[in-house]
Amino acid sequence: MSAREKSDLPKVAEKRANKVASAAAELAERRGGAKENAELQSTVRTQSRAAVSQAQSRIRETVIRNRRDKLTALLHHLTVDVLRASFFGLKKFAAPGVDEMTWTEYAKGLEENLADLRSRVQTGAYRALPSRRTYIPKPDGRQRPLGIAALEDKIVQAAVVAILTPIYEAEFLGFSYGFRPKRNQHQALDALAFGIGRRRINWVLDCDVQSFFDKVSQSWLMRFIEHRIGDRRIIRLIAKWLTAGVLEQGRLIVTEEGTPQGAVISPLLANIYLHYVYDLWVHQWRQRCARGDVVVVRYADDTIVGFEHRHEAEQFLADLKARLARFGLALHPDKTRLIEFGRCAIANRRTQGLGKPESFDFLGFSVLQRHMERSSVELTTVS
Repeated sequence: MSAREKSDLPKVAEKRANKVASAAAELAERRGGAKENAELQSTVRTQSRAAVSQAQSRIRETVIRNRRDKLTALLHHLTVDVLRASFFGLKKFAAPGVDEMTWTEYAKGLEENLADLRSRVQTGAYRALPSRRTYIPKPDGRQRPLGIAALEDKIVQAAVVAILTPIYEAEFLGFSYGFRPKRNQHQALDALAFGIGRRRINWVLDCDVQSFFDKVSQSWLMRFIEHRIGDRRIIRLIAKWLTAGVLEQGRLIVTEEGTPQGAVISPLLANIYLHYVYDLWVHQWRQRCARGDVVVVRYADDTIVGFEHRHEAEQFLADLKARLARFGLALHPDKTRLIEFGRCAIANRRTQGLGKPESFDFLGFSVLQRHMERSSVELTTVS
């Protein structure tokens, strides 16, 4: 859908004067100076992390008891302790958003600021500010747009992620690796190498979703979230971030599709969207349609699917295109490839007088096939 642009610079809430110093700031001026303040801050961080862990444990227990029921009481977990842990988890010297508030400045009156922030969130008075648009260079020379959120938006988003994570960790499937606790790129690459090397995989489909973060349907995303989350206050918070827009060269740009790239909550929202659009569908397709081996590894919007049979790979690709189109997404025509790769690829290509199997890129690595006594996969870093 087309963007609605407003030429007037939105009024940004003025920075509140820090009239009352926080306990940490007061103790910093006592005897002991910086050392004592550092010790206090470390203690506060530890206590805050413990509070987050306890809140997540309670939510996890609720999920276990009510696997099929919507969770209707979540916002009360968003305490000052959880907000404080979120604040300390932010990058200390990150660029400020449209509020021009820095981490250091906010920390000067931290306890008062967090108490006020929690009150506004709980009463519905909290308002999300537009993100400040900036660009970073991509490897291909193009510019990737990023939105820098206001500091309080980052804090609340991180707190909501902490609350929602135990809920969705109970939902997400095992072949999803991106932006999840205790899962990383190396584990995704290990799973891919093991699957291709040990299973009867002869064809690899390298999928690239075109402009994923820009094309996510906000209406579908909210429907997916509401499938599991019944707390309307959490729903309204997420809706505020999706519709806050971005500020670029004095113009407020609001779109009805896409998620705010660079926002703290965007990776979780992306995983939720792809869980319903892709993961659950792939799981069912593999059970219903495949007769040969199928290996799936997904990291955010990057996914690799290995197949034993070429005709099943081609059918999957056609079905996937139709599935994504239903939810406003499409595969990149130039970056989506089906290549012969796997246990029998070297022998098959040699019989046909062809060269070595093609390589493909995944998560900054080039995946190569090398011939040994048993077919294996070699991962080498892309320069």
